Amino acid sequence: QVLILCSIADPSVMGEITRSPLELPCGVKLPNRLVKAAMTEGLADPLSRPGEELFKLYRTWGEGGCGAMITGNIQIDRRYMERPGNVAIEPSSANDQALLDSLKKMAEAGKCEGSAFIVQLGHAGRQTTYMVNKHPVGPSAVKSQPIGLPMGDPRAMTLGEIRDAVSRFATAAKVCRDAGFDGVQLHAAHGYLLSSFLAPRANRRTDEYGGTLDNRARFLLEAVKEAKQAVSGEGPPFAVGVKLNCSDFLKGGLEHDEAIQVARWLEDAGIDFIEVSGGSYENPSMMLGPEAFKDMTSVRSLGTSTQIREAYFLHFAKDIKAALSKTPVMVTGGFRSKQVMEAALAGGDADMIGLGRPLCGMP
Repeated sequence: QVLILCSIADPSVMGEITRSPLELPCGVKLPNRLVKAAMTEGLADPLSRPGEELFKLYRTWGEGGCGAMITGNIQIDRRYMERPGNVAIEPSSANDQALLDSLKKMAEAGKCEGSAFIVQLGHAGRQTTYMVNKHPVGPSAVKSQPIGLPMGDPRAMTLGEIRDAVSRFATAAKVCRDAGFDGVQLHAAHGYLLSSFLAPRANRRTDEYGGTLDNRARFLLEAVKEAKQAVSGEGPPFAVGVKLNCSDFLKGGLEHDEAIQVARWLEDAGIDFIEVSGGSYENPSMMLGPEAFKDMTSVRSLGTSTQIREAYFLHFAKDIKAALSKTPVMVTGGFRSKQVMEAALAGGDADMIGLGRPLCGMP
């Protein structure tokens, strides 16, 4: 017997709905509804630039046929990276021709077969590992307590540092546009900097960036606003999206109803898509799925259907989708079967399906 493997995104194995194109509000067009979700790579050179390994990786994924691809966590500040080996775009990057050239090559590699190619922009914040920075920054001096991952002892960001980070997101977005990418996604999930500002557990501030939900969301909304301004103007359409937790699934974390309200504010801000995920290093539901929140009543009530076991954030994404009028919603987490992907799209619970680990085995 001969076993023939093909890409999950091969049009011959997609259903009709999955094959259908999608145009984002900004005008960026996806040839189908499958999206290669962000996965950390750790393949940058010592100066945090992409090289041949990343070019080859994204050319391979580009040839697989997904409608869009989102890079791993590209950092806006080398002092606070998610891990060694991250690509980074800093304020000085606009004058770094070697970095600009390498980003252009990366964009060309990923877009080789027509996929939209989007850069995920992030700042690890208090989840900066000890090996990167012993004293990272966060909304407050509250240390992240993940199992088995040594984190530094954070200090609270000053207002000037928040302002600097907002500016860095905008600068990085413009660099990505100039390099030929089709958009950026601000990472506001999984406990990283933007996500931690949303969570009372990590955000104990008493100024305009803490306390009420609108204050806790201020940093994210300012970053979105400035990123959109930085990429506006003539030229091809360019998307600005956000990855958002549907819940932190932690006591004192961002709650589901709060996430719904943040999603509404993001739509008002003119966001082009929202990717729904959940969890953080302290409760990694984005990797463990239902096991990470099996004790929550809201999850127990969902039952044990194949759809729930696979698409473990879909129930929560459905609520977010229902609260929006025009913003496409992408759901990532646990999808494995064509039937569940098709059902999520056909039911109107999601507009895009995010895939991670399956595309590592079948790119």
